[in-house]
Amino acid sequence: MAEDHGSSRHMSSMSMSHKELGDDDARVVHVGDPERTNERLQFAGNAVRTAKYSPLTFLPRNLFEQFHRLAYVYFLVIAVLNQLPQLAVFGRGASVMPLAFVLAVTAVKDAYEDWRRHRSDRAENNRLAAVLSPGAAAQFVPTEWKHVRVGDVVRVGANESPPADMVLLATSDTTGVAYVQTLNLDGESNLKTRYAKQETLTTPLEHLAGAVVRCERPNRNIYGFQANLELQGEGRRIPLGPSNIVLRGCDLKNTSWAVGVVVYAGRETKAMLNNAGTPTKRSRLETHMNRETLFLSGILIALCSAVATLSGVWLRTHQTDLELAQFFHKKDYLKIMIPISLYISMELVRLGQAYFMIRDAKLYDASSDSRFQCRALNINEDLGQVKCVFSDKTGTLTQNKMEFRCASIDGVDYSDVARQRPVEGEPAWAPKVPVKVDREVMELVRNGGATEQGMNAGEFFLALATCNTIVPLILDDGPDPKKKVIDYQGESPDEQALVSAAAAYGFVLVERSSGHIVIDVLGQKQRYTSSFMIDLHGK
Repeated sequence: MAEDHGSSRHMSSMSMSHKELGDDDARVVHVGDPERTNERLQFAGNAVRTAKYSPLTFLPRNLFEQFHRLAYVYFLVIAVLNQLPQLAVFGRGASVMPLAFVLAVTAVKDAYEDWRRHRSDRAENNRLAAVLSPGAAAQFVPTEWKHVRVGDVVRVGANESPPADMVLLATSDTTGVAYVQTLNLDGESNLKTRYAKQETLTTPLEHLAGAVVRCERPNRNIYGFQANLELQGEGRRIPLGPSNIVLRGCDLKNTSWAVGVVVYAGRETKAMLNNAGTPTKRSRLETHMNRETLFLSGILIALCSAVATLSGVWLRTHQTDLELAQFFHKKDYLKIMIPISLYISMELVRLGQAYFMIRDAKLYDASSDSRFQCRALNINEDLGQVKCVFSDKTGTLTQNKMEFRCASIDGVDYSDVARQRPVEGEPAWAPKVPVKVDREVMELVRNGGATEQGMNAGEFFLALATCNTIVPLILDDGPDPKKKVIDYQGESPDEQALVSAAAAYGFVLVERSSGHIVIDVLGQKQRYTSSFMIDLHGK
């Protein structure tokens, strides 16, 4: 069986990395020596910040963002004009307090949201990573993420994330393969392969101290990487490409450990360069209200101008008849065209909506033990105004769940769903995804080569178990201690469904490496390589 392991993409990325980098344009990283790495240029630290405000900038910046609402500018102008005795309509405090209340409520809401971002940043920066200590000891010591620097050698364990973008030096696999999940970067849950170069894989870490990595300057392209590696005492430069780097935000899967050297840290990592910051969101209702406020303000200015002009004409015409005007009773007419109480009510309603949505039991997901989270209170009302939903592909908004229902083997159609029911006998392996098993097909498979039809069925499921890029993961927390539950992870849900079906019929993919796979065929393990098959029982 020939295994590709994404070789086409790997070779294309390798061809990109063959281009030599000039010393003036390249970032020079000394492996295991961050002091020499940072002696010419001071690279960014690894602490990250996604919060919008600081204690010093909160008040001016928050007020600046709030006054992007035209209604607040209108109320501020009215409050200022009301402080003048000649223009005062109602009490000075009465004109200021409503606007101050609205600004205060919004500021408290924004401060709470930003406090949660600060708390998340603090937890992220204080996570621990295993960093190789300099000197003869060559031990990995726990180090907070914020103290990791460019040039440090870091060890990442299974199901962990690297603290920064790092070039792979070695992995737990003898061929240097590591599997990563880039769900937090591009939204794809499938596993991707990364490789460590054979030159670094076979070299002890203490002998890599003099190695130098020359890589391109930080950029936002998460699919591209251009660099080369020069080992101490060797004149040649080893090319590096996108398949040799593991980015911050990835998760190491189905690999016991991986060791790499940090080349980009902190705000210079590709994940942070693609983070545009926390935007100020405005709902459609608020945008519509801004337009209405501008329209009503224009009407109000026009009315005031017309009334002032007509009043001046009338006074000029009747100026000789106004000697007794001071004895006439003056009656004030107060009419508010843009009520500030509307905005006070909206802020309070949004807070109530967020509370009820978070506490709603119907918005609770038991599988992930997570509740609804309202991260932006300004756009609650947009949920009720969605008319069209556009999706780039299947699986973004759906489960993208693929199930094996039936098959046609050598012209025989096994599509009678009525026959699909549990069969006698308990298999030793059970796929994590349940599969309906056809009794007739299972009998054919168990009989093996007794009949031509049974032999064809066995070869069919053996092909499903072998011809794929699926990575098996054996779980220890299955419901039945007598069965080993196996989870299949791969690039395609189609492959996952087909391999799970093969496992349900007794052809279980239990191990995969870059050079071989192991299939449990009805209780008998068989090893497959690119050119031959080995029976582990010696037959």
